[in-house]
Amino acid sequence: MTGPLTAPLTGPPATPLATTLVASDLDRTLIYSSAALSLGMPDAQAPRLLCVEVHESKPLSYMTEDAAGLLERLADETVFVPTTTRTRKQYQRIQLPGAAPKYAICANGGHILVDGVTDREWHAKVVNRLAEECAPLSEIRAYLTATTDLSWVRKHRVAEDLFAYLVVERERLPAEWLGRFGEWAGERGWTVSLQGRKVYAVPKPLTKSAAVREVARRIGATLTLAAGDSLLDADLLMAADRAWRPGHGELAESEWTAPHLDVLAERGVAAGEEILRRFRAAAAR
Repeated sequence: MTGPLTAPLTGPPATPLATTLVASDLDRTLIYSSAALSLGMPDAQAPRLLCVEVHESKPLSYMTEDAAGLLERLADETVFVPTTTRTRKQYQRIQLPGAAPKYAICANGGHILVDGVTDREWHAKVVNRLAEECAPLSEIRAYLTATTDLSWVRKHRVAEDLFAYLVVERERLPAEWLGRFGEWAGERGWTVSLQGRKVYAVPKPLTKSAAVREVARRIGATLTLAAGDSLLDADLLMAADRAWRPGHGELAESEWTAPHLDVLAERGVAAGEEILRRFRAAAAR
């Protein structure tokens, strides 16, 4: 397996408004569902929350009002790039505070959005590399169909024709199945990750870090900051100059660390607020 897809696209990088790039995961890093808020304090001390996502006419994701203010200021001071495993459609229903980011990374690096529009040249490069280096998505889907049980799987999903995931009943998920699937997929160039109620199968070359490096090249970034909570964020954190992870999530459970990584004690929505404080402080140095 070769390294991350980093070949530059044609044309010179754009002149940046700032040289600091902030690439942050969204779900359970900056924004939180009601189940993930971790509001362990007395009700009277709970922070005021801002809803930033509505799905099927229901509020879905939140951040604290203080975090919203911090994000607006951060976006004025740096090039803020939401960096998510969400599909483009899932990302576009999020309404973050402040002006819409010029760049966003979706589908775990499969799409770079520029002013909300997919960069087709980047996407084509990603698709070509996956075809060369990994088993096809159809093979992964066939395995999932053949080996899963409706008693613990609620939904089978395909994201952007790039990767697959299951929505599961977490308490019924057989640990031995997850281990077997991870080993089988790994031999075929895929990574398996359990995040909340979702089991992801993602091609190994499909990485957030490759897309972030491309955005950094375009804007001439001299400092890259990153944050994330899941195993799919590990390559992103490793590629940054400085990185943070919250006190919850897959990375916390596995005690994953790196020399340039700060591990936060905060969990839930409080961690999202603290991450934004750390981003601003690091960018100001």
